[in-house]
Amino acid sequence: MGDHSWTAAPAAAEQARSVLAAAWSCAVTAEGGREEFTGAHTVAGDGRVLLHVPEDSALLAAAICAPRGEPSAVLEFADVAPVPMRSRIRARLWLAGRFALEDGHLALRPTRVVLRRPSGALVADADEFAAASPDPLATAEARLLTHLADCHADAVERLTRLVDADSLHGAVRVLPLAVDRHGLTLRVERAHAHGDVRLPFHAPADDVAQLTERMHVLLGQAAAASCPRAPRRRRTDGGA
Repeated sequence: MGDHSWTAAPAAAEQARSVLAAAWSCAVTAEGGREEFTGAHTVAGDGRVLLHVPEDSALLAAAICAPRGEPSAVLEFADVAPVPMRSRIRARLWLAGRFALEDGHLALRPTRVVLRRPSGALVADADEFAAASPDPLATAEARLLTHLADCHADAVERLTRLVDADSLHGAVRVLPLAVDRHGLTLRVERAHAHGDVRLPFHAPADDVAQLTERMHVLLGQAAAASCPRAPRRRRTDGGA
């Protein structure tokens, strides 16, 4: 395998902000019941979620009629892998807080942030979440991974040379699952199971141009890993 010295991963707050930045839909549970919305939310710089709901929404009525004016609510967002594969839900993000009316729409400032991944749940500090920024590749990730899977399947195959043989045992397909400024994650699908393998970059990528360079480095490491070592020449002078 290649020599990967950079092993950092996004902090919980950054991961949560990245899911929120890329999500297109959300489910809201509040005192008025549960509703699902598509393309109805935006995110302020401080992490507040601004929800633009129809005038006849039960959520809006609950906010107007709530005794304290700020009904409690939980917003749920799904982090879905852009490339079709088994078990596409990479994580679910829950934001809990209270709705407030702002300029005709609902605003929620999260007081509890929970990100649940297959590996377990992460709780992000609310203040850290408010101060964090999304991963710089978050909104471009879907396009980047789809392009990699559709147009560069050969590159994905070459990158598997950086994966331990045990992790590839029984593999029937390998697909790009996720990418962030710190690394690329591959999904290894087997007949009845799957596993994920992360390939860290040698340095963070803060934009698409840097990501391209980081991917070229990984591919170079993969090429080096696949080159057979030259056989040792036998000495004829009696030495070892």
